[in-house]
Amino acid sequence: MMTRSKTIWSNWAGNVQSRPAARDHPESVADVQDLLSRAAREDLRVKVYGAGHSFTPIAQTDGVCVRLDQMKQVLGHDAATGHVRVQAGISLNELNVKLHRLGLALPNLGDVDPQSLAGAVSTGTHGTGGQLQGIAGAVAAVQLVTADGDVVEVDEDHPWFGAAPVSLGALGVITEVTLRCVPSFLLEAREEPARLPDLVDRLDELANDHDHAEFYWFPHTEKALLKRNNRVSGGTRPAPLGKLRHWWDDEFLSNTVYERVQRIAESQPRLIPRINAISGSLLGARTYVSDSFDVFVSPRRVRFRESEFAVPREALADVIGELQSWFAAKHELVSFPIEVRFAAADDLWMSTGFERDNAYVAVHQYHRIDPTSYFAAAQDIFVAHEGRPHWGKMHTLDAEYFAGQYRRFADFVAVRDEADPKRRFTNEYLDRVLGA
Repeated sequence: MMTRSKTIWSNWAGNVQSRPAARDHPESVADVQDLLSRAAREDLRVKVYGAGHSFTPIAQTDGVCVRLDQMKQVLGHDAATGHVRVQAGISLNELNVKLHRLGLALPNLGDVDPQSLAGAVSTGTHGTGGQLQGIAGAVAAVQLVTADGDVVEVDEDHPWFGAAPVSLGALGVITEVTLRCVPSFLLEAREEPARLPDLVDRLDELANDHDHAEFYWFPHTEKALLKRNNRVSGGTRPAPLGKLRHWWDDEFLSNTVYERVQRIAESQPRLIPRINAISGSLLGARTYVSDSFDVFVSPRRVRFRESEFAVPREALADVIGELQSWFAAKHELVSFPIEVRFAAADDLWMSTGFERDNAYVAVHQYHRIDPTSYFAAAQDIFVAHEGRPHWGKMHTLDAEYFAGQYRRFADFVAVRDEADPKRRFTNEYLDRVLGA
């Protein structure tokens, strides 16, 4: 039921806030249709949010703020095809558990899991894997409720399919999703300290020879943490981390201690190069075998802000070199690591992976520190290499830029014109990136 609201909405990072006129937690497709009808009568815009994990204002609104957290059921699955139909408000955390009970899994995931499925798909959340697409690449169909209340089933034969999964929330409310899942699988995780120059020399190997590979580079140093996750052969038994090692590495060091480290860096920025050198040596090597979703996902409780761009893989070494040069010039001291990942091309019109194999480079800044100048400098480097920003992460680019980056940009806007001619689902962010 749509209720009037006087409370402020904020995203996870705390950098985006809004004061919506009303809130709603629909429990069914009919409820979604009803709220859209009421919003139209009152001329209110509508935005859906999940866990608020986007760093951009993509879900910001002064109209109706909608959360689908009451729509989180698995509706059915086909054992022969691996297709699973779910309500779109389910969190990735809940979805992974329910898929596992069915003997299934998503082929790829990001490294956190509180996001709603609709939010992760709509913004192009990708994970890592040089031969694997992002989460939206596993979508076989979506159910979309348009601004006039029509329920549209968009499958791979529908003319809107290229636009509907990575839709940025611009086409309507995604209420159900059909996923192409794979049988549950184990991953062997190998994590170890590494030197950045060695990793730059091995970029092709990391992208092509491992199921999932990524690394974290600590600015002002050559220290990095390398992660390689590969499927194991049949008959391999799980060998998960012990509870004490998991607590020590992933809870105490990576969250409790690292929060305190970031506060020191904020108050004593001159110490940042030394802090990063220590941080890059703090975690030791480890190897374990566990369920895919358990390996992919890590707890992330130290709050930060993030900008991430997809760049052509062949540009990655140059991008890293230019970031190194910027740090060497001492424009700014940065205490948070840079994350590098890979993903395969897809055919979704507004996906960062559209028709291009990418490397992803994510820059972060502790949430108490203004990231503006750092992110602007990084964006200049990324744009010089045809970078495409993640739709849920900070950037300042506009529709003119994206029209040159995405061959089907005009086609996406045409679908938007058809699905939402009165712009019920727009906001300032969408007006900027898609055109008013």
